[in-house]
Amino acid sequence: MRDFRFGFTLHTHRSRRELAETCRTAEAYGYDAAVAIDHLGPGRSSPFQALLAAAHASERLRVGTYVLNVGFWNPSMLAREVVTAVQLTGGRLELGLGTGLIKSEFDAAGIPWQTFGQRVDRLAATLDELDRLLAAEQDVARPPLLIGGTGDRALRLAAERADIIGFAGIRQVPGRPAGTLRTATAAEAAEQVAFFRAAAGSRADDVELNNFVKVVEVTDDRRAAAERVVADEDGYPTERAEDALQTPFMLIGTEQEIAQQLVEDRERYGFSYITVMRPHLNVLGPIIKRVRSLA
Repeated sequence: MRDFRFGFTLHTHRSRRELAETCRTAEAYGYDAAVAIDHLGPGRSSPFQALLAAAHASERLRVGTYVLNVGFWNPSMLAREVVTAVQLTGGRLELGLGTGLIKSEFDAAGIPWQTFGQRVDRLAATLDELDRLLAAEQDVARPPLLIGGTGDRALRLAAERADIIGFAGIRQVPGRPAGTLRTATAAEAAEQVAFFRAAAGSRADDVELNNFVKVVEVTDDRRAAAERVVADEDGYPTERAEDALQTPFMLIGTEQEIAQQLVEDRERYGFSYITVMRPHLNVLGPIIKRVRSLA
């Protein structure tokens, strides 16, 4: 069984000093990775510039993309960014790629929105081209590859090619506009992991399983907190409070209960690499040592 790793997303920082302070805080808590998200729109940061700043500000944090939306990237230009990031981070880069889920970002940027199958095909083609381009580079090995997946085709691609698979834990809400998302249930998470392991076959144990946690709330009243999650239409709500309490993509309870859940989720699903959004960095941070002690 793999040791735990913990990461956090680099949301937009207002200054270099603020980003550096965030990274130093994360290192003190015991986080292992700072990862840059890839979204378009007002206030969004360039992922590669953000991760390079994080690498410069920290001593041991690995840095990565979580995940690049391949619909936004030309493979040749992406290869240039990857090579530069590998060199300037001293080999600490982890490259995360995905299909993209938020249609409104494509629309606003004037980028054609494709079917899920077409987006997976583009992801596979991008991987092929990246491998070709990086193979031509001297003294630059391809960084560890994380593929974020939700549907069966993306999970199958990750099973074939990824070093790390990122389980986003979100589902399209039936009957709602594309990009209207909810958090997956515990049963859905187990189903996805089982599908991945079957597709990966003999290499299943060689792939690190990452869990993107949507909510971290320390509370003595788990039920009340879960009810708030269900009512929060601006987040990724679950359909029922019970789902919020059981899904591995939300951590609700006392520090001890959250630590115990993470250990149990590693047993049940294999999730050993846990990533949280930047607002939850200081909430999960004090729990990391407790998790590692229990594990």
